[in-house]
Amino acid sequence: MAVRPDSADLLVAGLGNPGPEYADTRHNAGFLCVDALAERLGARYWKLQDGALVAHAAVGRQSLLLVKPQTFMNLSGKAVRALCRRYGLGASDVIVVHDEMDFEPGDVRARRGGSAAGHNGVKSVYAELGSDQVVRVRVGTGRPPGRMDGAAYVLQHLKGAALEELQADCALAADVVESVVQDGLDVTMQRFNGRFRSLRQ
Repeated sequence: MAVRPDSADLLVAGLGNPGPEYADTRHNAGFLCVDALAERLGARYWKLQDGALVAHAAVGRQSLLLVKPQTFMNLSGKAVRALCRRYGLGASDVIVVHDEMDFEPGDVRARRGGSAAGHNGVKSVYAELGSDQVVRVRVGTGRPPGRMDGAAYVLQHLKGAALEELQADCALAADVVESVVQDGLDVTMQRFNGRFRSLRQ
């Protein structure tokens, strides 16, 4: 299907913080996933629109708006709301990709809605859309070691094997997004949720 730059069926928002100082951190898993999607779907043109970098792509017959809010994590929902209004989309048409400390690295799951569990980016999206009925793709980061602060952990710059593992997890998250778009949420949850546990048993 040809990409339609004037419309979108679904909005895929990767949550993160703009700027090179945040680029290789766990908290930018959403950005990394959307970048992986853009690369594999051939979306090379990004533009600033409604407080976000956006690119158009297609999966099958579905037209996607790939979104990286530039408002910083805690205000991510403002750009998502503005873009939903521009393209005539509702909360159920939104897929949000974000880091999740409650899951171990390598554990990537999809679900609709549910508690934001302290994730300020998700809280912002819920508040701005007035609904929690977005699809969430959660990229596990695990908990910080010892007494390390949670914020310091997710904003820690990664290098070497640790960065490669995060990038691999974000590529898996891109697989999950494509599965949601092509096959629906229920099939995707059966396909991916819990796969990490079965591999580690």
